[in-house]
Amino acid sequence: MSSILIKDCRILQTYPPFEVLDGKDVLIEDGKIVEMASSITKKADDTIYAKGKTLMPGFVCGHHHYYSGLARGMQISAGPQNDFIQILKEWWWRLDRGLAEESNYYSSLICSMEAIAAGTTAIIDHHASPSAIAGSLSVMAKGMTDVGIRGIECYEVTDRNRGMKEVEEGVDENVRFAEEVDKMKKKDSSYPIEAMIGGHAPFTIPDEGLKLMRKAEEKTKRGMHLHIAEDKYDVVWSHHFHNKDIVARLDDFGLLTNNTLLVHGLHINDNEVDIINKRGVYFAHNARSNMNNHVGYCSRISKINNLILGTDGCGGNMLEEIKIAFLKHKDEGGPWWPNDFLTAETRANELLSKYFNAKFGRVEKDYQADLILIDYENPTPLIKENLAGHIVWGMSSNSVDTVIVNGKIVMEGREFCNIDKNRIFAESSKIASALWKVVDKIKP
Repeated sequence: MSSILIKDCRILQTYPPFEVLDGKDVLIEDGKIVEMASSITKKADDTIYAKGKTLMPGFVCGHHHYYSGLARGMQISAGPQNDFIQILKEWWWRLDRGLAEESNYYSSLICSMEAIAAGTTAIIDHHASPSAIAGSLSVMAKGMTDVGIRGIECYEVTDRNRGMKEVEEGVDENVRFAEEVDKMKKKDSSYPIEAMIGGHAPFTIPDEGLKLMRKAEEKTKRGMHLHIAEDKYDVVWSHHFHNKDIVARLDDFGLLTNNTLLVHGLHINDNEVDIINKRGVYFAHNARSNMNNHVGYCSRISKINNLILGTDGCGGNMLEEIKIAFLKHKDEGGPWWPNDFLTAETRANELLSKYFNAKFGRVEKDYQADLILIDYENPTPLIKENLAGHIVWGMSSNSVDTVIVNGKIVMEGREFCNIDKNRIFAESSKIASALWKVVDKIKP
C-alpha cells in the first residue's frame, strides 16, 4: 500500500460548502485521503513539504474532444466556413476521418499532459475516429493511463459517413469498451478509467440508432454522452424530420437519466430545461468553444440544475474555462458570479462519484486523492466568501506545482513523473505533420 504525506498546506474546499483551512497536513493511503490534521507524525512512502502552498481538489473537464489534440495550427486547404455545419464538414469531420491508431494515441497523450499541467485531474472525453472505430477507446484510455490522468471515455455514434453500419460500429465500440473496463476493475478496483455511451448529435443519429444506444445503456449500465442544440441546425432538423423538440425525442427513447451527460444546448427552450431538470440530467457548458464556433450563447444555464463545465476540445485548462465562462456570462447580462461557475465546475465530481463509485471533490477523509498543489500567493485576504473570486481573478494554471491522481504523484515541481515530455512532444509533432497531409487529401 503506497502512501503520501503532505505537510503544511493551505486547503481550499472548492466543492460546496467552500472552506479555507490553513496549516494542515494530509495523509494519503492506497489512493484515498485517510487523515487531515494540524500535525501528522506518521511516516509515509513519499513526503511533500508544501511550505504553505495551496492544496485543493483537481479540476474536472466535463466534456472534451481528445481527438483534436493534434489539430493545433493544422495546415490544410479548406473551403468557406461561414456557419457551424461548414466548420464541421470542412474541418473537424475531415480531421476525425484521418485519425488512425497512432494519431489517436498521441492525441490522448498530448491532451492528458496539458490537462495535468493545468491542474485538471479528470477528463470526460467524447471520441471520434470513423476510419478507426474498433478498439479506439482502448487506445485513448492507454494514453490517459500512461500519463496518469483519470478519464471517462465514449465513442460518438453517428451515421454521417456510412449510415447504419457506422452507427452499429460505434455502438459496438461503446459496449466493447465498457465491458473491457468492467474486466479491468475486477482485476484492479482502482483502475482510473470509466465508460459512457457516446453519440454525436441527434441530427446524425436516426431513431434506430437511438434504440441501439438505449440497449447499450441497459447492457452496460452506463449513461449517454451527447451533443444537443449546439447550433440551430440541430433544432430545425428535429422539428422537420421528427416534429419534436430534441430533448423530447431523446426522452421518448428513455435516454435521459441521472447518469446522462448532455452538451452545449444553446438553443433549447424552457420546456426542454424542465425535462432535463426533472430527469436529473447533467449538462456541460463550453463557453470558449461556443465563442470560437460563433454558435450563440446558452442563456438558460442559470436555470439548469446539474450544470457542469467542459471545453469541447479547447484544451484541458479548467481554470481558464471558469474565467471565460464567467466573463462571457456577464457580457451577456447573466446573473451569475464566480462562485456559481466554481460550483458548476466542481459539480462534475458528482459524475465521477457515480461512475467510479467513490467520493470526489473535497480534501476530506475517505475522498479520492485527486489533488493539486498550487503556489499561489494572495495579496488580499483569502476566505471562504471570496475563494471563487481568487480563482477567477488571481490563480493561474502556470502556478500548478504538483498533481496527484488516484493517490499517485504524476507531476511534481511541474515535471512529469511517468513520461518523457520532450520525447513525446518531438514525436507528436512528426505524427501531426503526417496527419495533416492525410486530412488535406480528404474531401468534405
